[in-house]
Amino acid sequence: MYILIVVGFVATFIGTLSGSGGMINFPIMLLLGVPVHSAIASNKFANMFSSFSSFFVLLRKNDTKLTPYFMSGAISLTGGICGGLIASSISRENLTVIALILLTGALFLTFVKTKKEADPENEIQQLPPAKYPYLFGIGAYDGMFGPGQGTLQMQLFLRSGFTYLRTVSFTRFNTFLSCTGAVFTYLWAGHYMWDVAIPLTIGSICGAQAAIKLAPKLKTKQVTILMRTVTVLLIMQLIIQWG
Repeated sequence: MYILIVVGFVATFIGTLSGSGGMINFPIMLLLGVPVHSAIASNKFANMFSSFSSFFVLLRKNDTKLTPYFMSGAISLTGGICGGLIASSISRENLTVIALILLTGALFLTFVKTKKEADPENEIQQLPPAKYPYLFGIGAYDGMFGPGQGTLQMQLFLRSGFTYLRTVSFTRFNTFLSCTGAVFTYLWAGHYMWDVAIPLTIGSICGAQAAIKLAPKLKTKQVTILMRTVTVLLIMQLIIQWG
């Protein structure tokens, strides 16, 4: 139980700031002997609560309107449900290959010159409709497997013209809803081990709150370096697992 609390804290702390915390806690749960579907289900359950807790704090500090989040949230919720429903029909090996391809693309995007960070007073309020298919795909991937989803989604919002804090806010909200959709599908399938899911959730909520306190102090360059580092480590880990 104590190991899972610590794992949840560390994974969600890193995941909130740069995405991909699932690639920390997921392999550790497997090493602890948790069945693969139960590990994914526990990760979705923990992320559902930790994402909402961090989003709620950011909403109170930086935004007073929920309306801009509704459309992207609905897309992520639908994606999470679809991903959870088809998870059992895709082997873990194939999901690892998909994750490897997506993360390699995300790493490439970090080296492509992006627009200057938007002024908070002039930045766009919603994701452009042309980006909705990408958001749905990321939500479906989160429901199916998940690790790396946060990195991909943060790249999507940053390159669409959002500030870092607003990117974190949208990413946490969409993660909350994609995980919520997946949680119900895994509950229906009976994959939960509550002695794993609950301590992981406790650590995840604490890790999310710690990360939110640090996020406003980070500069764009520091965030880019952090995201590149995490993504490279994730790609290396996926290659090792695939091999």
